[in-house]
Amino acid sequence: MRSMSQDIRDFLTPSCELLALGEPTHQEPAFGLVRNRLFAQLVEHGFRSIALETDRVAAFVVDDYVRHGAGTLDAALVEGFTHGFGAQPGNRRLLAWMREFNRDRDAGEQLAFHGFDIPTENTTAPSPRRYLEHARDYLRLDLDIAALAGEDRRWEREEAILDAATSPGATPEAELLRRTADDLLNRLYVQAPDVIAASSHVEWLRARTHLQAGLGLLRYHAQSAVQGLGTSARISGLIRMRDALMAQNLLDIRAVEARRGPTLVFAHNRHLQRNPSAWSQGELDCGWNGAGHIAGSLLEERYVFVAGSLGRSAVLGLGEPAPGTYEAPLQTQPGAWQLVTPPASGTAVTRTDTTPRQGYFPLDPETLDGAAVLLHIADGGAVE
Repeated sequence: MRSMSQDIRDFLTPSCELLALGEPTHQEPAFGLVRNRLFAQLVEHGFRSIALETDRVAAFVVDDYVRHGAGTLDAALVEGFTHGFGAQPGNRRLLAWMREFNRDRDAGEQLAFHGFDIPTENTTAPSPRRYLEHARDYLRLDLDIAALAGEDRRWEREEAILDAATSPGATPEAELLRRTADDLLNRLYVQAPDVIAASSHVEWLRARTHLQAGLGLLRYHAQSAVQGLGTSARISGLIRMRDALMAQNLLDIRAVEARRGPTLVFAHNRHLQRNPSAWSQGELDCGWNGAGHIAGSLLEERYVFVAGSLGRSAVLGLGEPAPGTYEAPLQTQPGAWQLVTPPASGTAVTRTDTTPRQGYFPLDPETLDGAAVLLHIADGGAVE
């Protein structure tokens, strides 16, 4: 294996099934552009799917577009991405390239698009109603989910997440919804031979994914209803729940894609690193096991983490890293970006020239330990 390259295949291992490519911030477009180049290389190596940090159910719109040409590129970017990621230029280029690649190819050779996140923002989470109703309708059951869930607004308002006392997550109706969702999931398996024969395997999988999303939201809302927690413990619990659900989605995606080839997953380093994650800001001090820490523990050598690193960025207002930081010696590498062997943790210090608005997490020992490769972008503005 080479210590420096622009070809991700130089760092692949035969056991890799889930290649996790991290970025230290969502706000530097260069990471999405480099990701696209690396994915194209991986496709030549047998990869047939990519999973991004966006809602798994919403991403079906994107998959239908890139595989079957359903809808338009603009609609896929608006409807198929959550968390504002549809506006990123790298995602537009990715979808256009995948659609062109898939054109006139057999289904087994087409590239699949997945989301592996849940449909939550920092201060809001939707009602589980429509996810459970999708599965109910697929099973052709006469079940009034809306009466149990109540108005969507009671789940979606900020107070439902930020104030345990106003959360519907621990109400008797929520508990009944959870039991109903469990029963629907059981019915989905019991009736699998019949409903698949009447529809398709793909539709059955999508019904199960909707159910899993609804159950995940019910668990998330239940976590938001826990009383007596301080702010840090409260936010940590919600992030912990989100990443646990993300990890479950990744494992499920791998089960779906196992026979077609490995999967590239792209998200923030804090979600994908192999060590526990942390976030401190002011009085807030949060810690949790990220999706990568969970999935890596279960998949072992089949999970490979590539840590994202950034030198300078005009978009973020981030200047040159100071001497002695992990990023400083990486700035001497040729070109706008390189894949390199990670430096050993403890050989430098974590840079401190960051601001919260950048959403930027510099290299630290927790990120570096367990990283098989480092993607370092020296200058975000130099990547086209």
